[in-house]
Amino acid sequence: MTRGAESDERDSARAWLRVAAAFLAGAVSFGVLYSFGVFLKPIAREFHANVVEASAFFSLTAIVYYLFGAFAGRLSDLFGPRLIVACGAAAVGLGLFFTAFAHRLWFGYLAYASGVGVGGACVYVPTLAAVGGWFVKRRNAALGIATAGNGIGSIAFPPLAAALIGRLGWRATDLVFAFLAPALLFVCAFLVGPPMAARAEGGARPLVRDLFTSREFVILYLSWVMVSSALFETIVFLPSFARAHGTGRIAAAALVSTIGGSGVAGRLAFGPAGDRLEALALFKLTCLIMALSYAIWLFLPSYGWLLVFAVIFGISYGTRFAALPAVLIDYFGIPGLGTTLGLFLTASGLAALIGPMLAGLAIDLEGGFKGAVLFAFAMGLLGFVALLPLRGRRGRERDPLR
Repeated sequence: MTRGAESDERDSARAWLRVAAAFLAGAVSFGVLYSFGVFLKPIAREFHANVVEASAFFSLTAIVYYLFGAFAGRLSDLFGPRLIVACGAAAVGLGLFFTAFAHRLWFGYLAYASGVGVGGACVYVPTLAAVGGWFVKRRNAALGIATAGNGIGSIAFPPLAAALIGRLGWRATDLVFAFLAPALLFVCAFLVGPPMAARAEGGARPLVRDLFTSREFVILYLSWVMVSSALFETIVFLPSFARAHGTGRIAAAALVSTIGGSGVAGRLAFGPAGDRLEALALFKLTCLIMALSYAIWLFLPSYGWLLVFAVIFGISYGTRFAALPAVLIDYFGIPGLGTTLGLFLTASGLAALIGPMLAGLAIDLEGGFKGAVLFAFAMGLLGFVALLPLRGRRGRERDPLR
């Protein structure tokens, strides 16, 4: 295929199939992972485990998911995304299948973390990385829609899991997911393709050592760790804070759902917003809004204001995530984007480790939630400040936060 023919396919109907693959991959992988909260109590009851032991299913899987993304991205660059996504689909199915038959806690950890964690990384990172190269004019809209699948899956899968567990029990529900999830993910493998611009433009793929010696990559990475530490703290502790202030269990849990739903809106808003502002400027702005929104949580703790916080925080967090691939493309290009994106998202794994842990320490030392909210505000603000030295590769004159 000639370069001109390849160029004609960008922003085409075929390109939007790649967006559908990334959307579906994010919905299934994040949906399965984030539905684990529904499995927590029945698993703890059956294995006679405490909450910490049962919740380790999620913690270990989340860490594997984010850390293995670096390998999944590199493998996708080397062998193409279709093979890696197909392997990931099979891994998710096998992991859920063997978890359903686990009779020892350690075997459950191994099956679930290796299957859902490794498999989820193999389906999500390659499909998202493949999107950018298929678009020029509509790249921002495409990336926003592609990343919106995460939020949709987080909203749709937990109630489905709850309904199935109520009727079938957690083991049979795992078996249902073990067939449903890979069936959908094999569709993603069929739809995905290598980044068009990577084939058309060529260019050297970045190496790990090159990325971590890049000033821009290090700054973006550290900022992501700090801001995402505050994000994971919010997901973990916001419902408990609301409960401590007299909110019912369902209403408290709805705050996290509100963040997820607002995050979808933020991802979809990235298209038109990204067409007006440079991606880096929007990335900076959303980090600042996330940090400042903690003032609502700190000074206006009533449930109504916490809902306002959840909406503002969710929209800015969703837009920030949608802007990330565009920022990485601006700095490091499309060739090797799987490697770049996968390596970068290991920052989320670090944030998932340190954010809730340090926030919990602040709660223990202070005897309340004030210290934890101040910690989140400080981390968010530091994450924004870290970005200030960066300048966009294109449209620098339009960066209002430089």
